[in-house]
Amino acid sequence: MCWISASVIAVAATSIAPTSSKDLMTALSKLGPHRVLRGDLALAGLPGVVMTPAEGLGLPAVAFAHGWMQPAARYMGTLAHLASWGIVAAAPATQRGALPSHLGLAADLRTALDICVSVRLGPGEISVQPERLALAGHAMGAGAAVLAAARDSRVKAVVGLAPAATSPSAADAAPDCAMPGLFLAATAPAKGGGAPSHAEAIARAWRGPVALRAVHKSSDLGFLEGWHWSNKLVEGGPERKTQRVARALLTGFLLRHLTDDKRYDELASAGSEIPRTELIELSQG
Repeated sequence: MCWISASVIAVAATSIAPTSSKDLMTALSKLGPHRVLRGDLALAGLPGVVMTPAEGLGLPAVAFAHGWMQPAARYMGTLAHLASWGIVAAAPATQRGALPSHLGLAADLRTALDICVSVRLGPGEISVQPERLALAGHAMGAGAAVLAAARDSRVKAVVGLAPAATSPSAADAAPDCAMPGLFLAATAPAKGGGAPSHAEAIARAWRGPVALRAVHKSSDLGFLEGWHWSNKLVEGGPERKTQRVARALLTGFLLRHLTDDKRYDELASAGSEIPRTELIELSQG
């Protein structure tokens, strides 16, 4: 694996002592204590990018899938954020056409996990523990993450940001997912032809422990970073507050379920009150 930079981001150590959800969200919305390296998945046979801590053995890893027609560059801040907290984050850059294969993207997510586990990362000071793997994604990519998780017993957690409908249906695959799941939904309706969120349908069908949260004053496109020509096709764009909430919850949820660190129980629990989010009740209707 070839690495583009030995230190893409220099970060100050952030300590985690408090256990309240508010304090945890504040801490995890900031970069963590690790320097971040960036690598090219294409050198291992899969177009895409991988971000890792500068060093660490037996690390957790997550494969992250993009939304419809979006490049991995629109999630680089989120990937780097995860790496700064000690999580290897790989993002395939495949199925980016107007008519993508959702099953194809799901397969590429599983391949990305294979690469993280089996290919030497960085300068030889980084390794991934095969029992600490997760999947995540945005919009179409969130649905693809569910499709992949339903077929991969290695996956210990799944996070979906504003999941969109897929073919085959991620909601139909959700009953095969026994691992913990977290799904974030936007509060603003999709505009300008954007795909409606499929978060509730997936969460209601999920077999394992699951939480569905609506992020206050957010839109589906708010989870994206930067500008892309596809912005011209739909209304809306990046939202820094939405990204901060998503990054903190994503990071805390993965650290809890991939490292068994109980300091993050409040963020992983479906019963916790999380700032700037509303828990959506799934036990009724």
